[in-house]
Order: sequence, then structure tokens, then C-alpha cells
Amino acid sequence: MNMLQKICLIFTVIGALNWGLIGLLDFNLVTAIFGKENMVTNAIYLLIGLCGLVNIWLIFANLNKNEK
Repeated sequence: MNMLQKICLIFTVIGALNWGLIGLLDFNLVTAIFGKENMVTNAIYLLIGLCGLVNIWLIFANLNKNEK
């Protein structure tokens, strides 16, 4: 696992934990730390979303590699 994969995995887990807190306790950790609807909060959400897309790409890349 290279460094990009590890970083993306960490951010994806953070995003998943945040969604878990939202669903369970109606508590958004990102907005609690960085404030609601500001540029930093939006950048964090964007970064987590991009990391999720990288992880999806990695899953399919590994599936194709295992099929050969």
C-alpha cells in the first residue's frame, strides 16, 4: 500500500466516522471543529470525497489485476 492509498484510506475512514456520528447522534464533528459552511469545512468535505473516489478506483484497479 503506497502513501497515497494510506492517506486516502485515513480520510475516508474519518468521513465514515463523521457520517456515523451524524446518523447516530445528529452531531457533525467537522462543523463542530471548523465551523459551519466556511471555506475550510467545504475543503475538508471535498478532500474526503476525492479520497473516496480514489478508493473506489483502487478497488476496481485491484479487481482487474486479480482477474489476470
